[in-house]
Amino acid sequence: MYSISQAHSSTDGPSSPVPVVAVDAAWVKGLLGSVQAGFPSPAEDHGVERIDLNKELIKHPQATFLMRVRGASMREAGIDDGDVVLVDRAIKPTHGHVVVAVVDGEFTVKRLWKRGSNLKLQAANPTYPDILPRDGQTVEVWGVVTTAIKSMRV
Repeated sequence: MYSISQAHSSTDGPSSPVPVVAVDAAWVKGLLGSVQAGFPSPAEDHGVERIDLNKELIKHPQATFLMRVRGASMREAGIDDGDVVLVDRAIKPTHGHVVVAVVDGEFTVKRLWKRGSNLKLQAANPTYPDILPRDGQTVEVWGVVTTAIKSMRV
């Protein structure tokens, strides 16, 4: 357990965790191969195969949770307000991982910086401060973010 100097607002962190439930693979269809973001490729057939999102995205089903992100502190890491992140509690967090941490009882998502016994939670947006351990506040790394699902707000 570490102490830190600054509590992190719940408006800039993920919502409460929700366990991942099995997704019926019959509901999900996806194209094989890649899709061009520029000019379309006439070489790609339009074959469709069902994709099992559980198999593709979840390594430890019993330890994986979904959380919706609120705030923009991880914008430069590609995680935006409204995105859903998959958080795996079975992965040992190491330096450089994007993690969900609990700071004084509130969830936040940040990049873990750890060297020896030194720890900080780094924002990926220069307008947000890093969270540095200090006396009086606790930090618990709750899980490792493995996937971010973008909200396209259509």
